Amino acid sequence: MYIIMNDQKAVLPEAFQEKMRGLLGSEYEAFAAGYEKERQYGLRRNLLKGPEEEFIKAMPFPLEKISWAREGYYYDAACRPGRHVLHEAGAYYIQEPSAMAVVEALSPEPGERILDLCAAPGGKSTQIAGRMQGRGLLVANEVVGERARVLSQNVERMGVANCVVCSEKPERMAALFPAFFDRVLVDAPCSGEGMFRKDAASAGEWSPGTVEMCAKRQALILDEADRMIKPGGVLIYSTCTFSPEENEGTISAFLRNHEEYDIEETAFELSLIHI
Repeated sequence: MYIIMNDQKAVLPEAFQEKMRGLLGSEYEAFAAGYEKERQYGLRRNLLKGPEEEFIKAMPFPLEKISWAREGYYYDAACRPGRHVLHEAGAYYIQEPSAMAVVEALSPEPGERILDLCAAPGGKSTQIAGRMQGRGLLVANEVVGERARVLSQNVERMGVANCVVCSEKPERMAALFPAFFDRVLVDAPCSGEGMFRKDAASAGEWSPGTVEMCAKRQALILDEADRMIKPGGVLIYSTCTFSPEENEGTISAFLRNHEEYDIEETAFELSLIHI
C-alpha cells in the first residue's frame, strides 16, 4: 500500500495495516482505498475580522461551505491560499476540515474561561477565540518551546486580544489554575495515524510502541486537565489517530478513575462533563 504525497511515496507500516484489518474487518478495503483519493483542503474564516459577506467578497478564489463548521470552507489546492496577503492579515486560518469539528463540540461562549492545553500550532485556539469574540479568557498552552512560538505567531496574526500563551507542563498548569476553567480542550499528542496521507514522514515514525507510549502520556495529561475544570465544566478530548488504545481506551481508563464525569454525546465528539 502506497500513499502519494508531494510527489513522494510513503509506505503504510505493515503492523498498522494488520491492526486496521483486525479493527475494520470487511470495511478495511474501503478504508485503504481512501488513501488513493484526493485530499480535501479547508480554511476557516476568522470570526474576529468582519462579517461573512465581506469575507466571501474579498476572497480571490472560490470556496465551498463545510457543513459542520460555521466558519469553515473547502478550497481547491491549486489556489495556494497560504501565499495570499489575506492569510498574512489573519482573515483566515488554513486547517483540516475534520479538525474544525473539535471546537464545534467544545462549543465555547463569550465571557468564559477556556483552556487549550495542547494548543500548537494554534488552529483550535484561534477557532475558540473567534467564538469568544474577545470576551472572557483563553489560555493556550504548548509545552514545546519552538511550537509555542509558532502558536504565539498565529494568535497574533489572527488578532486575538484575550489569549494568554503559555509553555508549561500540564502539572505546572494544574498547580496554577486549580478548578479554574469552564471548558478545557485536550487535543492530545498522539501517534498521528490520521496524518499519514497529509505527512508521509509520519508513517515512517509510527510503531506499536509509539501507540503505547502516547496512551500513557494522554492518561497523565487528562488527569491534570481534570484538576483545572470547574464543577459543571466541559472537557473535550480529541486525537488525530485511529488507535483504540489512544481513544476509547484512554477515555475508559479516565472514567474508571473519575466517577464525577459523565459522557455527553454531541454531533461530532463525546464530551466529558464534570458533575
